[in-house]
Amino acid sequence: MNNTNHPLMDERISIIIPALHEEEIINDTLTSIRSIDGGEDVEVIVVDGDPKGSTLKMINDQRVKKIRSRAGRGTQMNKGARSSKGSILLFLHADTKLPKNALELIRETLEDDRISGGAFRLRFDRISPIIASLYIIFNIRVAITRVPYGDRGIFLRREVFDELGGYKDIPLFEDVDLMTRMKKKGKRIKILKEKVVTSGRRFNERESLRTWLETSMIIIRYRLGADPWELYRDYYYPDR
Repeated sequence: MNNTNHPLMDERISIIIPALHEEEIINDTLTSIRSIDGGEDVEVIVVDGDPKGSTLKMINDQRVKKIRSRAGRGTQMNKGARSSKGSILLFLHADTKLPKNALELIRETLEDDRISGGAFRLRFDRISPIIASLYIIFNIRVAITRVPYGDRGIFLRREVFDELGGYKDIPLFEDVDLMTRMKKKGKRIKILKEKVVTSGRRFNERESLRTWLETSMIIIRYRLGADPWELYRDYYYPDR
């Protein structure tokens, strides 16, 4: 039931950022977090999958909690969640920026006891108009299915995260897997109309349309039941 005096209004949000070789962008992301409403006081945890801690060494913000982990986004996010203090967990990709009122929106969303978690809609900072048009389809799909990808800033109650056992240790789609398990448990997920802004860098590193098609095929194969480890090998090591 919606309740404007819900104790969540006073509860803490922890932002957990998995990173691997994000030396060039991590400080920009952290500065962006501190600039949003309430961002100066929010707990931020960066979990570096590089055993040398290459991303952690570049962090200028002394308030950030720095953790090293075995590489693997699910593993890194689980480790960050275990060390966090918040009753609300927000998992944020290292190249994604939140809307100005993100923390307020999350708290307002979870004031409704029927909602267990959610995510934002997505836009890219720089991609071709053609690819941007194609990704409208993905936003529509997420809005309908209520199964968001991690680049949309997934957030949920800690108690729900713990109940589900956190993320699985799989190389791809750990985010979709978690949200799917939430739905199967009868947990309601809300997709907010506000958007996070994610870097379109992966569409500039290779041919944009080819990248979009490859990504789409991997998603379709996953939906049809393909093994995430097989998909990982096919996507990142196609010549092996």
